[in-house]
Amino acid sequence: MLTLSPLLFALQDTELYASRVAQRLGCQLARHEERDYEDGEHKCRPLEPVNGRDVVVFHSLYGDGQQSANDKLCRLLFFCGALKDAGARHVQVVTPYLCYGRKDRRNQPQDPTITRYVAAFFEASGVDRLIALDVHNPAAFDNAFRIPAWNLQCTELFAAHFAGLVGDAEVVAVSPDSGGIKRAEQFRQALERQLGRSVGSALMEKHRDHATLTGTLLIGEVSGKTAIVFDDLISTGDTLKHAGLACQKAGAVRLFAAATHGLFAASDQMFTPPLFEHIAITDSMPPFRLSQECATLHLHTLDTSALIATFLAENGAFDHA
Repeated sequence: MLTLSPLLFALQDTELYASRVAQRLGCQLARHEERDYEDGEHKCRPLEPVNGRDVVVFHSLYGDGQQSANDKLCRLLFFCGALKDAGARHVQVVTPYLCYGRKDRRNQPQDPTITRYVAAFFEASGVDRLIALDVHNPAAFDNAFRIPAWNLQCTELFAAHFAGLVGDAEVVAVSPDSGGIKRAEQFRQALERQLGRSVGSALMEKHRDHATLTGTLLIGEVSGKTAIVFDDLISTGDTLKHAGLACQKAGAVRLFAAATHGLFAASDQMFTPPLFEHIAITDSMPPFRLSQECATLHLHTLDTSALIATFLAENGAFDHA
């Protein structure tokens, strides 16, 4: 019996990313239609037969000037529902950036746990499997979904990048807050493997009262070393700058930062004045809030398409029969 390869669809604004993954898999993106109505409603439908087929849908759920994160999430859910209604056998979603990952616990009485609600939306829309990059809280992510859900880590990509930059200098991986200790430790171990020598660790004290950050204690030795502040995402950049300034004050001789998702909600203000030699991010979303000059001067973007393609091809993402 002839087995057809999966159909790959990419919704608006994720086409370039998905096309790089498709190229690595030796296929092309399937055709679909997205239509906007005058009142703000919309519809999405596949233009190729999906009955009995396996389908992969790419969509990165960040808000931009055209669509909010809510808009993109709604389009994705409706499209997945349409695929199932049209007879798709198995629907996988690849969302390089998964929205609402930070609202994963109750901080106040009657607080929502939106990560869990988002998971329920995907399940209700007929999604069979979800793949994301570096979610904010892996434990909450795992607990939220009842369908198979994979959190692919970009740690090795960042480690390979910085291994080529630090030379023979002593290096320390810095977590900018207590919530990122495990993440920074995974990066430290990966960098240690890449360099073949010991890499130190440090932790920055951080307390947040609404928009105000406090905390002055830096645990770990950074004096005379290259410090790399490692986090999962950059929103306003205040958390990274808070840790970076503490490392600078403590005597770090070189200063870098890294985060998988670059939201840059404060636009170019994060880089006034510049603090880090550069910040490494991934292509989970474009740094569209930054000026071209700022992005060119201060960012280095890592390509994650090979990571996604390898997972889809070799790690059982298609083997579910």
